[in-house]
Amino acid sequence: MKISVVGCGYLGAVHAACMAELGHDVLGIDVDHAKVAALSAGRTPFYEPGFEELLTRVLDTGRLRFTTTPGDDLADVDLHFIAVGTPQSGTGAADLSYVDAAITTLLAGAAPGSVVVGKSTVPVGTATRLADRLAERDIALVWNPEFLREGFAVADTLHPDRIVYGLPADPARAELGRARLDEAYARLLADGIPQIVTDYATAELVKVAANSFLATKISFINAMAELCEATGGDVTALADALGHDDRIGRRFLGAGVGFGGGCLPKDIRAFVARAQELGVHDAVSFLREVDAINQRRRDHAVTLTERAVGGRLAGQKVTVLGITFKPDTDDLRDSPALDITSRLWARGAEVRVVDPAAGPQLRRRQPEMQVCDTVEEAVTGADAVLLLTPWQEFLSLDPVRLREIVSSPAIIDGRNALNPKLWQDSGWRYYGMGREVPAW
Repeated sequence: MKISVVGCGYLGAVHAACMAELGHDVLGIDVDHAKVAALSAGRTPFYEPGFEELLTRVLDTGRLRFTTTPGDDLADVDLHFIAVGTPQSGTGAADLSYVDAAITTLLAGAAPGSVVVGKSTVPVGTATRLADRLAERDIALVWNPEFLREGFAVADTLHPDRIVYGLPADPARAELGRARLDEAYARLLADGIPQIVTDYATAELVKVAANSFLATKISFINAMAELCEATGGDVTALADALGHDDRIGRRFLGAGVGFGGGCLPKDIRAFVARAQELGVHDAVSFLREVDAINQRRRDHAVTLTERAVGGRLAGQKVTVLGITFKPDTDDLRDSPALDITSRLWARGAEVRVVDPAAGPQLRRRQPEMQVCDTVEEAVTGADAVLLLTPWQEFLSLDPVRLREIVSSPAIIDGRNALNPKLWQDSGWRYYGMGREVPAW
């Protein structure tokens, strides 16, 4: 099957390579010449475990190529995926300019009778508007939201937990769109991956509703962390107890500095903005508090650090372990770790940062910050150490060895990922998020 993928950022590049892995002939399209050149040479413009190996493998087969100028190539394509970004605008709403530009590109080159598939996260109602534009050239539209987790993107594409089709109301276009997607995902469907077939609105809502639920769960346990801090409770033990309830579950009940990245923060804000446009703001007004709780955890991390160094940050040597919004990615978008680090630096702390993937990027973006290549370099002489991104190499650090090279043994565990007793027994002052109690 001949496939195009418009937009070769994180989502699009992974999707294009995975479609080629499934045996299709794929054309990746992007306006960024440097990105296209890198992908064409087998170099990944972002960090994602397993992606570079996959990219190299499918490029060698000849089933995948990238271009900035698709030209007449679009006319021979059966299925066009839209995978461009929908960043947050100044009002909080989703910026759909890249989606509209992708539709314009396809209207200029896609053949009548072809199918366009939207994968970008968009406000509900967008698909209907875009379908009306495409109908002018007799092109069908299906909405097929993505559910990728950074750090697991390849596996999530090739082995998803569900595949959602949002089909048009017109029966002929719905049948065509479903048949083309069934062909694209034939190997996945043969493996028994659940398929949910629904309408445009429901398909658009699935992604933002899922992200809103996850954000709510994370903020809930962080709200409980605030109560634990006020009462002497241990939020980690509380989460363990709650997690044994099958109705709740333990996943996403990890209190800490909160969520970030390119999806959850912008998606809940865009959801609120769209609900307001639709006149049903009250239905999702709770998401504003979800967002506020998340932001307060960042404030608390700064407060804990200030407490750990004796009440004044200016002139204190502070080491930050991890700067990305989560491990196994180099993504700095709305990273709690980066936000906290920037606040510490602004308060006069001498901040040193170490991160397994994002060091070079941080050096380019914020050259005023001291980025170290090793943990030992970063922590030597430190007055406080903050774990803000739980990379595995940080979780396996030897607290006894680190105690020998810091100036003051204070550890702020921004992800509640360390063993408090181990660090306390090694001579460290341990500060957790909602677990400021001795380890039993």
